[in-house]
Amino acid sequence: MGKPVRTPGRVRTVTHILLGLLLVGLGCFLVLEGIVIAGSRSDLKDDPDAVIILGCKIWGEEPSPALRRRLDTALDYLEELESRGVCPVIVVSGGQGDDEPISEAQSMADYLTAHGVDESRILLEDRSTNTLENLKYSSALLAEQGIDGGHLTVVSNGFHLTRVRLLAERLGLDCSTLSAPMPDWPSRIYSTVREAFALVKSFLLDR
Repeated sequence: MGKPVRTPGRVRTVTHILLGLLLVGLGCFLVLEGIVIAGSRSDLKDDPDAVIILGCKIWGEEPSPALRRRLDTALDYLEELESRGVCPVIVVSGGQGDDEPISEAQSMADYLTAHGVDESRILLEDRSTNTLENLKYSSALLAEQGIDGGHLTVVSNGFHLTRVRLLAERLGLDCSTLSAPMPDWPSRIYSTVREAFALVKSFLLDR
């Protein structure tokens, strides 16, 4: 029986380096996930001058389950504000994807009016394709209506709110955030994992 073949020192070194890089990458990912999860809470401050509801995928002309959670959360919040005599402007923000028959903004506006919101209070921002554009175009639309520099409440699913706060601060917006739940645990897990990479992208590139 021959002697066992030993792994050359160079191969062992490369293996150790790759393992170290894998562990560092895993550690960074876990830190990012912690940041996303920690930021998933609502952070409400003053009564808003405007409420911005961020869009996401629609199914046909109807809001997807995740988007319905945003809209229902916004409706409850608006009802609570109105009970205290606060009636902010509402911006529904989301463009039209290649596979969407109407804009996300139009789908959201239709849902809100079907649930009793006066359409005269709703502004449609229907050009945006990402979170940075959601905030940038919505604030520009509000400025056109004379609401420039006011306090905003942005509504989205919880996983999204860390990035919303990052970009709102970068744009100089005075912003509260309102967290909407995801419709189920698989969607929540998928979205939270995906958001870690989106957060890095926004931190580095979205200006």
